[in-house]
Amino acid sequence: MAVICALGSSALLMTGCTNADTTRSSVAEAAQTTPPTTSPTNTATATATASPSPSESLTDDRSERQALVPKAEVTWDKAADTAVKEVPEGKLVELELKPTSAEATASTGSPSPSMPNPAPSQGAPEWEAKVAAPDGTVHRIDIDAVSGEVFRTQAEDQDADDKQQIADWLEQATQTPEQAVKAATDKAKGTVTGVELDENDDQQLLWAVDVVSTDNWNKTTVDVDASNGNVLREHVDRD
Repeated sequence: MAVICALGSSALLMTGCTNADTTRSSVAEAAQTTPPTTSPTNTATATATASPSPSESLTDDRSERQALVPKAEVTWDKAADTAVKEVPEGKLVELELKPTSAEATASTGSPSPSMPNPAPSQGAPEWEAKVAAPDGTVHRIDIDAVSGEVFRTQAEDQDADDKQQIADWLEQATQTPEQAVKAATDKAKGTVTGVELDENDDQQLLWAVDVVSTDNWNKTTVDVDASNGNVLREHVDRD
């Protein structure tokens, strides 16, 4: 009996050793045949490094500026001079480069005091100017930004309070539009596409000057104090 037990124990021991050796051998083979894995962090890093980010696309507003600004052969100051000549003793209070509307294009017929020349084609650049008479009456003058011709003039619909406010602004604004543009373009380089006499939230009278950069077609609005020419604020519109 003792001999049988001893033989049984030896058989079990050999079986256990054999199983252990087989297991170790399988693990070793698996280690040799299984390719190394890349950690999620390394994979993300490699992907980011290998694939550069795509170039930034233009927004709708910047695309419009890109299409409009190079076509405008008449600069802001020439447009302002043309507009002011349409109103006796008039002074510029607003000027904006914009696409010609379908409404303006649809106005056809014989020349008239309000439509002395044909309007540009729809979408073509125009300068929309507003010039105020000494009593505060504002006249809108539309100018073809390619030919420089006035194609529409009309008086704005104003009440007595509106006229008085404009008349007061004209007396307070000791800085001319030209001086305001000079101060603005010293800060922001580019093409002037707008000038407007206005008040900010603190009721400071100012000239808001829009300057478009032809590098990225962003628009920077520079607020210039209309009484002393100091720059009050700069805002970049990247939309």
